[in-house]
Amino acid sequence: MKIGIIGAGKVGCSLGRYFVEQGIDVSGYSSKTKESVETAATFTNTRAYDSLYQLVSENNLIFVTTPDDCISEVWAQIVQYDYNEKSKIICHFSGSLSSDVFLNREKKGFYACSFHPMYAFSDKFTSYKQLNQVMFTAEGDKEALIEVCPLWERLGNPFFVIEGKKKERYHAAASLISNMMIGLYQMGIDMLVDCGFSETEAKRLVKPLVEGNIQNLLQTSSEQALTGPIERGDVETIKKHLAQLTDRERQVYIGLGQTLTEVAKRKNPHKDYVVIEELLRGDKAQ
Repeated sequence: MKIGIIGAGKVGCSLGRYFVEQGIDVSGYSSKTKESVETAATFTNTRAYDSLYQLVSENNLIFVTTPDDCISEVWAQIVQYDYNEKSKIICHFSGSLSSDVFLNREKKGFYACSFHPMYAFSDKFTSYKQLNQVMFTAEGDKEALIEVCPLWERLGNPFFVIEGKKKERYHAAASLISNMMIGLYQMGIDMLVDCGFSETEAKRLVKPLVEGNIQNLLQTSSEQALTGPIERGDVETIKKHLAQLTDRERQVYIGLGQTLTEVAKRKNPHKDYVVIEELLRGDKAQ
């Protein structure tokens, strides 16, 4: 398969360099600006295409690595033209969109799929170095998956095939674990600052706690890693917490607390959490 990449940002550059270093044929790039295309082509030792049409015409596997809201726009440009070679494969790397974004693809002789790396691309020129550790989620036309999945097998990247209709929920889960965790961390830091710590002091204070929790979660399970007043059944402490929180903080505490109660019940199946469950219901916790 000869690969052409549309989009010369962090994802496009990282994937291109990763493939090239593993001996997979990447022909080159197309993007909105000449400068970004030339930068990506130089970084990957590939070609800077002059036009989108030229790239699609000369490749049979098209990777779309643009931001999510540009994928439909790219597809609209692609389908304006007819191509000599039929049965091309087009693949995007969005976590929230399915391959159905490529509307009426069969009329143009395309099969489609999507592969989402569970990874945060932080830098255009260095993120590729960690891609050998990344797992992917795939969905799409079976004809496309049959051709594209062997690429990841060759590279040694595990992948999991899911239903396209599950992509939005899948991406929401990834955001909770990644982005929302940062929001939770910052909320706690802000509360400590309100207690009189500087932000630097607060971060230093919680660093062992954060690192220990993440390490325990990754090495064991949610049940084994769980500690704290909910797991202990410490009703009075939870009442005091709720009394100290703002409305927004209380909503977060209650929502997460209800999930933690379910984890605690699995950890301690013979322990009674009824009072805590009542306390963490919105109408009981005000």
